[in-house]
Amino acid sequence: MVCHQRRRFTYDEFNAAVDLMARGLMRRGIAVGDRVGIWSPNCAEWVLVQYATAKVGVILVNLNPAYRTSEVEYALTQSQCRLLVAAPTFKTSDYRAMVAQVAPLVPTLEESIFFESPEFDGLSDPGAVTAADLAARGRRLDPFQPINIQYTSGTTGFPKGATLTHHNILNNGFFVGELCRYTEADRVCIPVPFYHCFGMVMGNLACTSHGATMVIPGPAFEAQAVLTAIAAERCTSLYGVPTMFIAELEALDAAAVDLGSLRTGIMAGAPCPVETMKRVISDMHMTEVTICYGMTETSPVSTQTTFDDDLEHRVRSVGRTHPHVEVKIVDPETGEIVSRGVSGEVCTRGYSVMQGYWNDPQRTAESIDADGWMHTGDSGTMDADGYVAIVGRIKDMIIRGGENVYPREIEEYLITHPEVVDAQVIGVPDARFGETVMAWVILRTGSRMTEEELQQYCRGRIAHYKVPARIAFVEEFPMTVTGKVQKFKLREMAQEEGLRSQVTDDRDAG
Repeated sequence: MVCHQRRRFTYDEFNAAVDLMARGLMRRGIAVGDRVGIWSPNCAEWVLVQYATAKVGVILVNLNPAYRTSEVEYALTQSQCRLLVAAPTFKTSDYRAMVAQVAPLVPTLEESIFFESPEFDGLSDPGAVTAADLAARGRRLDPFQPINIQYTSGTTGFPKGATLTHHNILNNGFFVGELCRYTEADRVCIPVPFYHCFGMVMGNLACTSHGATMVIPGPAFEAQAVLTAIAAERCTSLYGVPTMFIAELEALDAAAVDLGSLRTGIMAGAPCPVETMKRVISDMHMTEVTICYGMTETSPVSTQTTFDDDLEHRVRSVGRTHPHVEVKIVDPETGEIVSRGVSGEVCTRGYSVMQGYWNDPQRTAESIDADGWMHTGDSGTMDADGYVAIVGRIKDMIIRGGENVYPREIEEYLITHPEVVDAQVIGVPDARFGETVMAWVILRTGSRMTEEELQQYCRGRIAHYKVPARIAFVEEFPMTVTGKVQKFKLREMAQEEGLRSQVTDDRDAG
């Protein structure tokens, strides 16, 4: 492992450090099945905690570094974490201060430990716990035990804790690496976040299952840092969502960097524009770049293109079904499999499907049917050759730069403001992020609240990518005769409003 913190580990050194931390967790009385939260941007400590918790059968609870107090409190409480490990700060986030607010509100939380502290160093103190004790703990573990909880925004309120097992994520990481043709000679640049499966499974586990090198270019994405790391470390593979690759290409135009070592990589999270893919292949030398599709609940990858798929398949499809996984396209109303080329709901089944949502059997049953099929909520097609294309979303989800954002969660927060009567959130097209968040809001009579004031109410309380970029105030929403809000009409209204704004801008410019 190579890290932006100027830390480097051989596999022997990495394994020894992981074992020490695993024994240190045992010394603190952390038992099989206990939950340990981690709240941090990408760093070497994150990876050590990931592997140490796995070695002792502890369930790692991933917290998004962009979370704010209400979100952290909910995740720690719902998962019943005993221990939280966190970075002290990141950018404008003072994690120490936020944890001080939240910790007294989480009944099960016994201790919070911050990186770069004596307490964190103490996590690697095994005390009287021996290597034999660790080995004995390992023999008690079962591959089908849960090992990771990742919170996904919910369509009906609070986030859901997708619960993943050793069997889920280790196998998925391995097969992702197989389709990228990784060997011990590969060096994988991982600028995508570890709190998500893209980083910790497709990145870290794909590397360690093939003996490849993990290269961590920075705590969070920064295009120039990624390019510098690729050139300095002679990386052969690079991960990212399309917006990351677009930013890297812009940075490459401004400062020439030798990317000749690149061979492959993964683009996922959103459709890739044709011109971007052409430049990734030509200017970044990623002739074998692959496209992946999936969701946290499926560990995450269900389909992937291969190194020899042509440009058309890389931009018009998300590849074919992964090894040991099934995919079918069904009519969302009847559940019957549709004909090739006909759109329907994408469903997947196999080893990769999560164990369920943590302590939430009702929502688990709503997503995984009696036959074990995970209903993704995505609308897609499958052609005669087995290539899957995603054509839309059945669920009302917004994908903003690779982040899944569910409107209901934002709506429920907006109506906590005393001047807001009701709110509806939709996704609107955005040149940079693919989609961005727009809120339609009904205010109490006499309120003079502005767009900026409501945005300010959100900042620091919900993740930055959930804060509405646009807010429109209305007196009523378009409704059906049965009283349901017609969000498609709100999208049409947003488009009309955008066109009017463009006309006004053009007139002003003239």
